[in-house]
Amino acid sequence: MDFENNSWIWEGVSHYPHLFGGIMLTAAVLGLSTSFFGGISVPSLTYFWPDLGIFHKRKHGKKRIRVYMDGCFDLMHYGHANALRQAKALGDELVVGIVSDEEIIANKGPPVLSMEERLVLVSGLKWVDEVIANAPYAITEQFMNTLFNEHKIDYIIHGDDPCLLPDGTDAYALAKKAGRYKQIKRTEGVSSTDIVGRILSYVKDTKTHEDQNSSTSLRGECDNTNEVQGEKGQSKCLHLSHFLPTSRRIVQFSNGEGPGPNARIVYIDGAFDLFHAGHVEILKNARQLGDFLLVGIHTDQAISEHRGAHYPIMHLHERSLSVLACRYVDEVIIGAPWEVTKDVITTFNISLVVHGTVAESNSFLNGAQDPYEVPKSMGIFHMLESPKGITTTSVAQRIIANHEAYLKRNVKKAESEKKYYAAKKYVYGE
Repeated sequence: MDFENNSWIWEGVSHYPHLFGGIMLTAAVLGLSTSFFGGISVPSLTYFWPDLGIFHKRKHGKKRIRVYMDGCFDLMHYGHANALRQAKALGDELVVGIVSDEEIIANKGPPVLSMEERLVLVSGLKWVDEVIANAPYAITEQFMNTLFNEHKIDYIIHGDDPCLLPDGTDAYALAKKAGRYKQIKRTEGVSSTDIVGRILSYVKDTKTHEDQNSSTSLRGECDNTNEVQGEKGQSKCLHLSHFLPTSRRIVQFSNGEGPGPNARIVYIDGAFDLFHAGHVEILKNARQLGDFLLVGIHTDQAISEHRGAHYPIMHLHERSLSVLACRYVDEVIIGAPWEVTKDVITTFNISLVVHGTVAESNSFLNGAQDPYEVPKSMGIFHMLESPKGITTTSVAQRIIANHEAYLKRNVKKAESEKKYYAAKKYVYGE
C-alpha cells in the first residue's frame, strides 16, 4: 500500500468523522505517532473537527433569555420584589422599566417617590440585572420594537391583575398579540394603594383626636383595625395586614448561604419601615465594611414602644421580606432585640456593629439606655454616615401634605381593586 497517497484518509474523514476522531484521540492518548494518518498532527485536531464538541465547548452556547417587566414601583414593597423574583425565574436576565413621573401623573396620579429614589430601590433588588428609566406606562408598538431590537428582550412580563389605560384598553395588548407576553401571579396582601391608605388614615384619625383636644404626628386608623390597650391604658391602633406569611416565601427571598469560617460579619439593625432609598444606600455602605451583612429587624412591639403607637406602618414579616430582597443583605434576624447584647454578638460572631447617622427622632427617650452600649464598650461599634436624609416619617409626610390628591387616587384605585377581587381566580405561580 502506498502510504504517501493519503487520499483515502481524507475520504474516510469525510464519511466517518466520528470514527476517525476516535482513532486520532486514541493515538494521542497512547502517545502513538500520527504520521501514519497523513501527517495530521494531534494539536490541530481541535481546529480540524470543531463541531465534535469533544475538545472544547461550542463558541455559541444556549441563548440567554432576556425578560422585561415594568412598573411605577412607587412605595416599593415586598409585593414588587416578589413580582420581579417571579419574572427573573422566567428567563436568565431581567430588565426592569421604571415608568416616568409624567406617565404616572397622567395615568394614576402623583408619585410619592422621585425617579431617582425609585431607581435606587429597583436597582437594589437581588433579581434585577438592568434598569430602563422613564419607561412608558403603556407598551406601545414603537417601545415594544425598541425592547425587542435594541434591548434584545424575548418576553414581556406582567402580573395576573389587569393593567388598564384611562380609555379602558389593556396596556399589554400589543405584547400579547405578538406572542411575547408571559404572566406571573400577583402577590396578595399588599399594594402601594394599601400602604398609602395606611398613611392616609392618619388624616382622619388626626381630625378625630383634634376634636378630643389631643394631637399626634402620625397615627393609625382605628376603623377596620384591631385596638388593644397599652400598659398605661392608652389605646394603640394596629394596622390590619392582609399579608399571610409562609415559610416558603421567606426561603424564596433568602440567599440560603451562611458566612464563611473567617468572614467579617457586619451587623446593622433597625425598623426598616416603609423600605426606602435611604435604607438601600445605608445597607450598601454597611456591606462594603465586611464579607457578610447581617440585618436585625426589630419587632412591631419594640418599634411601637420606642417610636409611638403609630409605628410601624409595615409589619414585621412585611419589613423582613423587603430587607431580604435587597442585594446587599446576606441574612436577617426576624425580631431582633432592641439592644445589641453580648449574647447576640457572640451567637452570630459579629465583627462590627454599625448604625446610620439619619434615623427617626427618639428625643422623648432622653436618658434611656443606649442600645449600642455593649458593642461600644467592646470597640466594635461604628457610626456610618447616611448617604441620604430620607426617613420613614419624611416619606409619610409627603403623602400627608398632599393627602387630598392621594385620597382621590386611592378611591379610583380601590374601585379597580374591588373588581379584581370579585373576578379573582386561582392562578398557579410561585
